[in-house]
Amino acid sequence: MPAVNNVLVVGAGLAGTAAAIHLARGGVAVDLVEVKPEVTALGSGITLQGNALRELDRLGVWEAARERGFPFDVTGIRAPDPQGRVLFEVPDARTGGPDYPAVMGMSRPELARILHDRATLVGVKTRFGATFTELRQDDAGVDVAFADGSTGRYDLVIGADGIRSQTRQLIGADLETKRVGMGIWRAFGPRPAGVTRTDLYYGGPSYIAGYCPTGEDSLYAYIVEPAQDRSALTPQQRLDTMIELSRAYHGPWDDIRASLTDSSRVNYTWFETHLLDPPWHRGRVVLIGDAAHTCPPTIAQGGAQALEDAAVLADLLLTLDVLGPRLWAAFHARRYDRVRAVVNASNQIARWLLDHEQGDLPSLMRDIAVLVSQPA
Repeated sequence: MPAVNNVLVVGAGLAGTAAAIHLARGGVAVDLVEVKPEVTALGSGITLQGNALRELDRLGVWEAARERGFPFDVTGIRAPDPQGRVLFEVPDARTGGPDYPAVMGMSRPELARILHDRATLVGVKTRFGATFTELRQDDAGVDVAFADGSTGRYDLVIGADGIRSQTRQLIGADLETKRVGMGIWRAFGPRPAGVTRTDLYYGGPSYIAGYCPTGEDSLYAYIVEPAQDRSALTPQQRLDTMIELSRAYHGPWDDIRASLTDSSRVNYTWFETHLLDPPWHRGRVVLIGDAAHTCPPTIAQGGAQALEDAAVLADLLLTLDVLGPRLWAAFHARRYDRVRAVVNASNQIARWLLDHEQGDLPSLMRDIAVLVSQPA
């Protein structure tokens, strides 16, 4: 018998929707609320490592995701010179095992839609444009008041509502989100025929310039610069700024730059980081995903770790019959050290770039690959 019969999940991103799917498949009644008015996702594309693909398979969406994504097994390192020369190629570790590609690029909104459709199919009741205003818990459950005046009572509330988590604030889990010192330009556009993997350019006027194919006809391109206040720029100025920064990078970037014509497909955000010390729960309310941990995407593990949070929490809720100290101890034992290693490694790479320091990147990446190759 599961430890819970009904659950409220707050936030319909990767972590929240994945948790809802796992629990609903296990017979738990799940309400999923999302403050945004529709299925959406911030940004343009996402790079999914093998361990993330393994989790998509556990959710029952791997085949649908593979049809819409773009898998590859090698990452190229190019020079910021007039030719965009390939300096070397790095075989990517198959952290999900031999049944999955090492990496897959995908449109974030497309992945969000696939997960939402799966959630609906397995019985998750989703409410968009909805949020809560109050949580009151006792030993037996959590009473929730929603913004539309409705109420509900749940055995557990899962806060998967992102970096600025309202759930985290309401339960008093103190956490300082720090700026890393980098900002990233992202653009979504057509895929030139020659782009069949991620290539990274280190150096030049920016820290990193790169791209990732996200489908047969699409890619997302990105440039990482020192963090700046870009909020006053108009959409056209944002597009012009990204184009200008990209002029230092060549090879496939020349074709990508020529295709950057739609200002609505360009966005700019700062890298931020935080990691909540355990416990991630307060009574019958628990935080997962970006609500508990976030880091710069320097090793592309953010999505994977969110999916793993959801899988581990759901596994314990479905296999243990009491929501109590034993369950929470097992959850933190399986998640905290693993997440901390990923967050620390991601931040270490960012520090090396900020300090223009030649760190031991191969060893660090190898250690993380070995870690995440083991199922969470």
